[in-house]
Amino acid sequence: MTASIRQYLVITGNYWAFTLTDGALRMLVVLHFHQLGYSPLEIALLFIFYEFFGVVTNLVGGYLGARMGLNRTMNIGLFLQIVALGMLAVPAAMLTVPWVMAAQALSGIAKDLNKMSAKSGIKLLVPDEQQGTLYKWVAILTGSKNTLKGVGFFLGGVLLMAAGFKGAVIIMAVALGLVWLASLFLLGQDLGKSKAKPKFSDILSKSRAINVLSAARMFLFGARDIWFVVALPVYMATVFGWDHWQVGGFMASWIIGYGFVQTIAPRITGHSNGKSGAVLWAAGLALIPAGIAGALMAGWSAQAVVVGGLLVFGVLFAINSSLHSYLIVSYARGDGVSLDVGFYYMSNAAGRLLGTILSGWVYQAYGLEACLWISSALVATAALLSVMLPEERPVIESH
Repeated sequence: MTASIRQYLVITGNYWAFTLTDGALRMLVVLHFHQLGYSPLEIALLFIFYEFFGVVTNLVGGYLGARMGLNRTMNIGLFLQIVALGMLAVPAAMLTVPWVMAAQALSGIAKDLNKMSAKSGIKLLVPDEQQGTLYKWVAILTGSKNTLKGVGFFLGGVLLMAAGFKGAVIIMAVALGLVWLASLFLLGQDLGKSKAKPKFSDILSKSRAINVLSAARMFLFGARDIWFVVALPVYMATVFGWDHWQVGGFMASWIIGYGFVQTIAPRITGHSNGKSGAVLWAAGLALIPAGIAGALMAGWSAQAVVVGGLLVFGVLFAINSSLHSYLIVSYARGDGVSLDVGFYYMSNAAGRLLGTILSGWVYQAYGLEACLWISSALVATAALLSVMLPEERPVIESH
């Protein structure tokens, strides 16, 4: 086993362990506060800081990764998640909304430090000329992460039933603590540290390709979350009459399937040079929410249209996401890779934040069909932006 593969396995193992706790924690918070009588919109607002601090973390985290090394930023991310879990292991009377929002903010910082470090680290383990291998490694990491996030949803429900809220977060904190201790010894010490010390102004990308791809990513993820985060679960509960376990189980299964499609995306798309794949797959995806909205307005069976449409959307969205994840790692500089990857995932987090806010507001004011029409417009914008990507993979100078 080569040193690169050993480091890839350590990075992937860290990412998997973190993702399991991230998915489980989200489900724990949703179920626990649902039991306490919070409305779906109020529960969604608990995650606003989680998304907001993801934007900040990705912007600053790339700079920290280039200055300190990706091993340190990844281990800091793991440690902060342990602290966030510890914050929730307090007596029930202390679990106020501001306290939970603060814990979620810390968890958001931890998650994006961990993700930025993992995605950046892979760039440094694959020779620049092996783009097909890079695409496959990124697809496996990205897809397995989302599959495990879905498994984490189930894990959160099981732990809540078996150990209660406090017991569940303590179990996860202890397990993640063991992973963190192992990571301190196993992860390469200078992974991702830039040879040229970057200035703080370098956090804003100077590459046209990365700026265009980042803008497209923001609209792409805003398009998903505008109907997926709040609108869809509330719609399934109120219109379909599904109970909480049916909604949670379906959402978890969707994410697991979505993650699986991401892992096999390279087989579906082939080794694209970037631009053509990004444009065509986004254009195809834009048709799906519009089609679902049109069918609902025409009076078709809501359950068949929404569930069936969501499955098709999941497949196409997974391919778009996996292709984008490869392109950013491919476009990024070798020296100081985390600066470019951090800037890109800042845009990703901004899209999720936008989608989360719009999901609650648009659904409450105008209904699911409006969320779907806006989703279609956002994906179409991502496709139009992708037209401006370079025909060939750019050579990006360090700066």
